[in-house]
This record gives sequence, structure tokens and C-alpha cells, in this order.
Amino acid sequence: MSGMHMGGNDVDIDLRRLALSVREKWKTILSVVLIATIAAFFFAYFATPLYRAETRILIETRESAYTRMSGAGEVERPVLDDEGVASQVEVIASSDILRRVAGELQLSDRSEFQSGGLLASFGMGSSDELLRAQTTIDIMREKLSVYRVENSRVIVIRFSSEDRDLAAAVPNAIADAYLDEQRAAKLLSNEDATGWLAPEIADLRERVREAEAKVAAFRARSGLLVGQNNSTLASQQLSELSSELSRVRASRSAAEARAEGVRQALESGRSLDSVPEVLSSPVVQRLRESEAQLNAQIAELSTTLLENHPRLRSLRSQLADLSTRIRAEARTVLESLENESRAAQRSEARLQEDLEALKTTSAAAGTQEVELRALEREATAQRELLESYLTRFREASARGDRNYLPVDARIFARATPPVDSYYPKYGPIVGAAFAGSLLLMIVGTLLGELFSGRAMRPAAGGPRIQPVPHLVMPAAVAAEAAEEGPLSLDVPVEVAAERLIAAGASRAVFLSPEGEEASTASVMVARELADAGLRVLYLDLTFTGTPSSHMLESRTYTGITNLLAAEAQFTDTIHGDLYSDAHVIPVGTAEARRAMRAADRLPIILTSLTTAYDIVIVECGPAESDSLRRVVGEASEVLIGVLDASDERVAKASESLFGAGYGEALRVVATSPLAQDEKRTVA
Repeated sequence: MSGMHMGGNDVDIDLRRLALSVREKWKTILSVVLIATIAAFFFAYFATPLYRAETRILIETRESAYTRMSGAGEVERPVLDDEGVASQVEVIASSDILRRVAGELQLSDRSEFQSGGLLASFGMGSSDELLRAQTTIDIMREKLSVYRVENSRVIVIRFSSEDRDLAAAVPNAIADAYLDEQRAAKLLSNEDATGWLAPEIADLRERVREAEAKVAAFRARSGLLVGQNNSTLASQQLSELSSELSRVRASRSAAEARAEGVRQALESGRSLDSVPEVLSSPVVQRLRESEAQLNAQIAELSTTLLENHPRLRSLRSQLADLSTRIRAEARTVLESLENESRAAQRSEARLQEDLEALKTTSAAAGTQEVELRALEREATAQRELLESYLTRFREASARGDRNYLPVDARIFARATPPVDSYYPKYGPIVGAAFAGSLLLMIVGTLLGELFSGRAMRPAAGGPRIQPVPHLVMPAAVAAEAAEEGPLSLDVPVEVAAERLIAAGASRAVFLSPEGEEASTASVMVARELADAGLRVLYLDLTFTGTPSSHMLESRTYTGITNLLAAEAQFTDTIHGDLYSDAHVIPVGTAEARRAMRAADRLPIILTSLTTAYDIVIVECGPAESDSLRRVVGEASEVLIGVLDASDERVAKASESLFGAGYGEALRVVATSPLAQDEKRTVA
């Protein structure tokens, strides 16, 4: 700040002063903002409109379940994960596709895709076709945007252009070129597959023939002929012989069981009616019929003849003979069953011998059969591989011949010529220009105020600001004062300010015996000192706060009463003068009675303020001289504010101060506060 120097960091920013600087320069700020806003409007009005359109592609498997190649399961389907979709985005934006689209639409002939560089300005830009093509590709990339919709397999191709039809034609052409590129890639892959499968199939045919020939030769050499169910003859014979042996054993066991039943019936002498084998004999059945007839005759004759009648005895004799013949026939049945059992035992023994011999033969052929199975497995594997290759080769050949190669993508939303342009947008451009210029002007004004030092003030408790030498009373003024002799007691505001500077006073205490209207003198002195470059603080200790009201916008600011009542800090009570760089502490808004209880703190507050400022102006109003002891300190000057020098109150105040030991007080004559404020406003 001009006219003073201060410690490095012991300063604060006066926010009120910053706000006042913006208010003072509002016309300049508004003018610049309006100019910038109008310029932005004309820029948007004359700017070339740009149109934007987009085409959307869905990445998905287009293969039908009815046409999918055999063996192509889920694992062999195209990769459709995040990395796969991201790769397709790069393919769509590749230089090959852009170069193809640029050639189809002849974009290099349009001025929109021609560079306006140094060569073009000399008419040499079109001589190099490669350079023109690369320039077209670069400009296309600037206007092109290819991206994937988040959490989907949708790819968006967006393009902007000055021509609305071209804005739609380019993304559609890029999408078509991408599908053609994918189809060509599939066709090439299909051709590569058939080209590789053909020699592989021929080689596999030869290997299958050789493997099957080895199997047949080994089977003939080892005698391992194949019967039913693709098994060897030895294995089939062993199975059949085992089945026959089981059947013979079962027959023998059944015959022995039947014979044992008949034998037990004969030996125990019980009735043979419970033996099925005896009853099933035809002879026994005839004898049983005859026995039944005899029993019937005996029963019939017993009703008319006595027991010893010859006829009855003859019939009973015949009946006994029939029983003997039945038992004899039972023994014949038993002998037949025993013969059957013995025959079964002989067959079982013979079959067991044959089975053991066949087991020995089969065990000897086991090693050869293992080798035969190995040869058969090799032949089977070669045959299955050949069949798989043949199937794939036929399918690939059929797809190539029929040109059926579905691409794993489809266009589900083609671009259409847009109706409205997306650039320029008048509202955002004009609004941004208005807000930006307003912000820049306000920031510039605030920075200018900060750099000039007018918005800086010493921090509370910081080092004292010392006046620089050029603020001392000028030599001409000092010489004039010396020629006039003793200083006059009645002086104008300007002279009073110069004498305070010359005396090096750090505190000036004003009395206004004519009333608070006479405090205009202290206000004017404070402003004169501030205009001289000193750091000035004006402290209003009057009852109504009239002096500080001429320096602030209202009387509602916090001030000395708030500070004494501990309701505010130093920084909250210091405000800026509306018409100078002086700072003001008004009376404040706290209750006066509460503030007076802490009146003993006033000397401490004044000492702190005197340390922070070059000079402190204290306005006491029409106070008594005895009440000045709290505000008068070291390097203090007592002055009287005067409106009318002939007023009796002024003379009494001078005598009172002299009697109190303050000496001859300097009387400062000032104009009315209204006239002074008008003078400041005009200035």
C-alpha cells in the first residue's frame, strides 16, 4: 500500500472494502458483461450449424438352432463378454472401415473434410492423394464417436456433420461396412477351414484303412474269430457251456429230490397217494381205478352178504393183490428216477471236464485278446475322427456354396437425418458468456483491489504500521508555520491533519461541545489522514452514534459496545468508510448499560488499536474533560470540534481542558456533515 509498510503476514483482508469496490465499478462490469454476451449471441447466430445422428448395433449370436454346425455347443459360440464387445468397438472405428466409407461417400471431395493448412493456402493441398485421404480419415475421427452402452451389448455409432443427410449416411455406411467386414472374415475363416480339412481327411482315410487292416490280420493270425455280439468264439462257447452245465445240475438235483421222496414213502409204508411221481404213472393210475371198483363192489355186497361170504373174501383178496401191485409199480418209478439222476450226474461230469478244458484255452487267448482290443481302439478312434472331420467338411463346404455365413451382429436402429442441429445452442452459449464474463470481471475487480492494497488491513495484535518519511509535514508548511509564530488555536481540517502528522500523534481525542453535529470535524480529519496514506481508525464513543452514521450505510453495524460486552471480535466491529480508506468502529448495537460495566477494558482496546493503526481518532461528543482519562494515552492529542468558534460552549470546553491539565486544545473548524458528504460524493 502506498505510503506505508507492514509486517509480512500481519494483515487481514477487508471483505467490506472488496464488496464496495464491486459496487463502485458496477457500471464498468455490466458494460463488459453486456458486450461479451452480445458478442456470444452473434457468434452463435453466425456459427455453422452441426447435425448429429447415430446408428445402433446389437452384438448377438445370429446362428439358428436348426442351422448350427454339429458339435457347436455353447463353448464354441462367439465371445460376447465385455472384452469381446469392446474389441468390436475398436473394429468399427478402424482405419480400414473409415477409409472404405470415405471412398464410397466421396468425403474427400467435400470442403468439410479438407484441411485448410499452409499447403492448401498456396494451392498445393490436393497434390498428394495419400495426404488427402489421411486428412479425411483424421477429420472423420474427430466427428465420429463409437461407444458401447453400459451394461449391454449395444454399440452406438454417432457422427456429426454440417450436412444433415451426411450425418445419417456416414454411421449407416460404417455399420454396413462393419457387417460386410465381419461376413468377409467368416467367409475367409470358412475357406481356411475347408482348405485345412481336405488334406487331413485324406490322411485320416489312409490311417483308418491301415488300422482296420491290422485288426483283421491279427484276428486271423491269433484265431480270435468274432461271433455274435462282437465277441470271440471262445468266449461264446465258454458262456454256452456254463449255461448248459447249470441246466444239467438243476435237472440232476430235481431227479434226486423226486427219487428221495418216493424212497421215503416206500420205506415208511405210508400211503403213496401223496407222492406225485407215483400218481403220475399210467400203470398206477389203472390199478387205482381197479382198486376203486373193487371197493365199490365190496361196499355194495356188504349190505346183503355176511363178512365170511366167499364172494366178499374173493373181492378182498383181489383188493390186497392190487395194493401189492401198486407198491411194486412205485418201486419201478423209484428205479426210473434213480437212473435219471445217475444219467444227469454223468452229463454233469462230462460238461465240467469240457468247461475246464475250455477255460484253459480261453486263458491262453487272453493276452492276444488284450492286444486285439488295443488295435481295435486305435482303429475306432481314427474312424471317429475321420467321421467328425467329414461332417465338418461337408457343413463348411455347404455353407460356402450357399453363402450362408450369419454375422454375430445386427443393426436394430438406423440413423435418420436429424431435424434440428445440436450446435449452436443459443441459450447455453449466451448464458455461459454472461456468467463467465461476469465472473471474470468480478474476480478482476477484486484482484485489482487486493493488489492495490486498499482491501488490506492490519491484523489484530499485529506489528504497528509506521508512517513513511514523506507523510511528515512538508517543509514549506513547516517553514510557514515557523514564520507565523505560535500555532493558532482555530484551524481548518486540513491544517489539523497536517499538524497531527507532524507531531507523530498515534491517537487524537475529539470533544464536540456544540453537540454531536460538531463531530463532523473529527470525521473530516480522519478522512484527510486516510487520504494522506495513513492507516486510520475512527472510534465513535458518542451516545447516539451520529458521527459514524455519516461514514456507514446504517447504524445497525456491530461496534464498540458489542466489543465491550463480549458479543463480537475485533474483526467483526471494524468497518470501512463509504467515502475514504479509513476504518470505523461505530457505537454498536449492544445494551449501553452492559457495555459500561466493562469500561475498564477501553484503555486496553485503544492500546491494541494504536498498535495496529497509524492513528486512532476517538470522538467523545459533548463529554466532560474528566471523562477523557480512559481514552487519552501516550502520544495523544486532544482536539475540539467546532462549528461556530464564537459559541460559549467552545470557550468553556477549552477552559475545562486547560484546567484538567491538557493544555491549550486545538480547535478544528468544520462544515456541516451534509455538505461534507455531498462534497465527497461529487469527488
